[in-house]
Amino acid sequence: MTVDSLASDAAAPIGHAERQVVLAACVGAALEWYDFFVFAALAATIASNFFTGLDASTGFIFALLTFAAGFIVRPIGALVFGRMGDQKGRKRTFMLTVILMGGATVLLGALPTFGQIGVLAPALLILLRMVQGFAIGGEYGAAASYVAEHAPQDKRGAYTAWVQTTSTIGLLLSLIVVTTARQISGTGFDAWGWRIPFLFSALLLVISIYIRRSMSESPAFERVKGAGRISPAPLREAFGQWSNVRLVLQGLFGLLAGQAVVWFTALFYALFFLTQTLKVDPASANLLVGTALVISIPMYVLFGRLSDRIGRKPVILGGSFLAALTIFPIFHGLMVFANPALATARQGTPIVVTTDAAACSLQFNPIGIARFTSPCDIARKVLATSAANYTLVSAPSASAHVKIGAADIEAPSLADRSPAEAKRLEQAFATQLQAALAGVGYPAHADPAAINKPMVVLLLTVLMAYGAMTLGPISAALVEMFPTRIRYSAMSFPYHIGNGYFGGFLPAICFAIVAETGDAFAGLWYPVTIAAISGLIGLFCIRESHNIDIFFRD
Repeated sequence: MTVDSLASDAAAPIGHAERQVVLAACVGAALEWYDFFVFAALAATIASNFFTGLDASTGFIFALLTFAAGFIVRPIGALVFGRMGDQKGRKRTFMLTVILMGGATVLLGALPTFGQIGVLAPALLILLRMVQGFAIGGEYGAAASYVAEHAPQDKRGAYTAWVQTTSTIGLLLSLIVVTTARQISGTGFDAWGWRIPFLFSALLLVISIYIRRSMSESPAFERVKGAGRISPAPLREAFGQWSNVRLVLQGLFGLLAGQAVVWFTALFYALFFLTQTLKVDPASANLLVGTALVISIPMYVLFGRLSDRIGRKPVILGGSFLAALTIFPIFHGLMVFANPALATARQGTPIVVTTDAAACSLQFNPIGIARFTSPCDIARKVLATSAANYTLVSAPSASAHVKIGAADIEAPSLADRSPAEAKRLEQAFATQLQAALAGVGYPAHADPAAINKPMVVLLLTVLMAYGAMTLGPISAALVEMFPTRIRYSAMSFPYHIGNGYFGGFLPAICFAIVAETGDAFAGLWYPVTIAAISGLIGLFCIRESHNIDIFFRD
């Protein structure tokens, strides 16, 4: 096939074969996101089966590695598979990433527990978790590059946007399967029912492999290969030459940072806010979020298509700026419509914490293993999880007193306490505090009858629309930034840094800010600030690229 014929094929309308390309990319990517979200949804149950009986030191190490593996290994997978994809082709990496991810997930469902094989169980769990994160690191760049390099220039945003729907579809599918597994297994879910969602992925894996076997190689990659222009060292070329490093940094800080915080706020922090701050029961919260997810899925393609017409920057940066401007009122609206009693209570009796401010820690705990033991830390932690507005008054005292109306409650110190004793003391304090809060109108749970479900779904849908604006065209924008010979490597690494760190640590950062300030909404300053700064960087540093012909960009 000649270069001219390849160019003609690339410019032709997408037919059946190209639709198969999009389907193959999306099915495999959805499987990988499904696997990733299933693990997150079942984390508590998995911990009870795999970390029982470990001493504190070993438990610390395994807890750290289990949580961090997905985030830490994803960028490594991006580098390894990016190099492979730029040198060996997109199709080969496609097959390898889906087999690794799906295989690791199926094995998770069959893995013996700590009670069966002892410490080997959590060790194998961590190994399989790292394989999952490693494979996800390679999947995105392959899917985005492959679809973009098959799509015609004027539909590149629309077709690559299908790749972006897979994370949402994977999350939705994981919620459905986990809920179904709970219903099937009933009281046996924690003992054996948790395995069902992992084993179910075997069916998805078989379908993905079947579809991907018939895929052809990317025409753009074939052209580079035929011309003898394969990069001998794509990683060194992508990250060792300033011209390319500058593009990587622009993409990370001008597009991906904003996209990550907006999307994670819409899909993850909103669910956390409903369940942990507003005390909506998890089943109702999942239903509300799931409904908004279903509504938002077509938006990814809609905004991808819009970016083909007006450009990537207006759509992506528009989502970042709109989110920065409206996240605060949207979350205030969520409180009013999901738990109006809480919204009313927060306007009433003031709450004051009197303690030595120097004894208070920043409660940033992204991996869940840090211990906060001072009375100030305990008081602020419990108040923050109750969405109670409070003021901190510093005084030269080793204790911490929480004054709520007529009640004056002293927070305990957990230093030098055994884990069991510390847990008992904290629970006793929390019970006292909840009783005092209830006395001034703070509800223990959101009243299901008082939830304005249509308005909550509407606000969640608006948030997810912002996520679709920023994420829908992002694949096309990143593909267009880099030449074919290093595209896979150059775009994958910043994507996973942006989403893994700017987005992945968002809930922990937001909670730390809430605990520090005593304001349930203060954590939103993190996504608002990052979205605004990222939008400004993108506005001045990112070139519009939707008219670039990537086929001849070697």
